[in-house]
This record gives sequence, structure tokens and C-alpha cells, in this order.
Amino acid sequence: KINLPVIRQYVDYLVNEQNVKNVFVNGTTGEGLSLSIQERKQLAEEWMCQGKDKLDHVIIHVGALNLPECQELARHAAAIGAGGIAVIAPFFFKPTNKDELVAFLQKVASEAPEVPFYYYHIPPLTGVKIRVEELLDGIKAQIPTFQGVKFSDTDLLDLAQCINKNETGEFEFLYGVDEQLLGALAVGANGAVGSTYNYLGRQTNLMLQAFAKPDFALAQQYQFLTGEFLNFVIKLGFGVAQTKAVMTFVSGIPMGPPRLPLVDASSEFIVKAKAKLDSIVWPNGD
Repeated sequence: KINLPVIRQYVDYLVNEQNVKNVFVNGTTGEGLSLSIQERKQLAEEWMCQGKDKLDHVIIHVGALNLPECQELARHAAAIGAGGIAVIAPFFFKPTNKDELVAFLQKVASEAPEVPFYYYHIPPLTGVKIRVEELLDGIKAQIPTFQGVKFSDTDLLDLAQCINKNETGEFEFLYGVDEQLLGALAVGANGAVGSTYNYLGRQTNLMLQAFAKPDFALAQQYQFLTGEFLNFVIKLGFGVAQTKAVMTFVSGIPMGPPRLPLVDASSEFIVKAKAKLDSIVWPNGD
């Protein structure tokens, strides 16, 4: 079951402890694709309710494997006042080219005609490898609410070409590969959406501040240390279930178990991951 009452504590923790004031609901880390439509609606409503006057932006992921469910979730997100909606490419019957993908996205976006729309690009999980820079050509004419991309791929060439095309700055590119965020910032990413910001949000914000100064050496330190932790846990076996375990021991908030087919992180993983994170010495004692 989903645990709605804990979301209030979750919001307060993100804002007060991690200085994170923007959230992406029902995405990969939230196991959105493993939840029922009703569960996704309940979660979206609770995040909107608890985030009122505390969070700056709430983007609701409304992607699903079939168009009617995407449209239903988009209408619901609009009705509850979401600051944006995002859609993943359908990945059982996949779009095979740009036109097919845009046609699908347009049918979802049109159900929430006043809500900023983001394409959630995550080819490692969807297998949909249509380049985003191709997608952008003429996108505003077909999807007037198109706001940008959650770019969860390691292809910085594609990202850089997107940003190069974005001369007027009308689109946002939110990077989703946490261990490579600094590289994405260097080519012009506007921000980030990622799982580690649940428990390393404060350090990531300090990295963003250092990059903006600019103090690139300090920004590198933060990125290298984040990478050191992730490199360690990836070797142990790291995914959504393990992320929940890390978030639980860092925050003290019970994140609960994942839903099958994912299974709980092992106690051995938790002990080793906690010891590694505790051993990291952040710049300036952060």
C-alpha cells in the first residue's frame, strides 16, 4: 500500500534539511509505473496538498503504457493545479520515429492545455532512443505547452545540441543522471531531477552555487564525492529499492519496501552503504 500520511514529513524534510523545493512525483524513483491509476492520483493530490506554500514547483509524471491512462492522469494533474506534467515514451509498443513520439505526446499534452509539459527522456529504461534534438524541431507548433525535457541519458552530445538549438531559452533541460550533473551544467542544463537529491540535495545545491559563482574546483569536489558514493553502491547493486533504503537511513523517514518485481535492499547493502556515506568528508564540513 502507499503511505500517504508520511508525505507531510517528507515535504518538510526536503525543504528544511535538503533545501529542495521542487519535486517530480510518480517518476522512476517513486515507482510510478508500478502503481495503479488511483494510487498515482492519490499521491499527486497529497503532494499538492502538503506542498502548498512550501514547495515552489510540483511536476507530476503522467506517463503510462497506454494513451487513455496518460490522458486521464494529465486531466487529473491539471485539475489539482500541478505546476507541470511529464510523460515518458510508451515502451512496450514503442514509437519508432520522431513523428510517432510527438503524436503520442501531443495527445497527452492537449488534455491539460494550460499546464507546462515536459518530455521525460530515459532511453536506458524505455529503449526509445529517438534523439531529443530531433524532437525539438517544430515541437512548439504541435505542443504549445511544451516546456522542456527531463533528460535522463548519458548522451551529452544530444543534450548539448538541444541547448545549442534553444537560442531563445524558451525550453528547460533538467538533467537526470546525477553522477554526471556537473558535465551537463557545463553544456547548459538548467537544473536537475534525480533520486540522490532526496538525501544529497543540500550538497548538490552547494555544487550548483559553486558552479554559478563560478568556483569550478569546488563544484568538482562535490561532484566527485557524490560520484564516489554512487560508484561504490553501484558495484554492490544499486537501483530503486536500494535508493529507498539509503533515503530511509539518511532521513529517518520510512520509505517502505518496493513493489514487486523489485525486492528490498539487503541488510548487507544497507550496512555498507551507510558506512560509505558516513565516511565521506564534504568540502567545508558540509
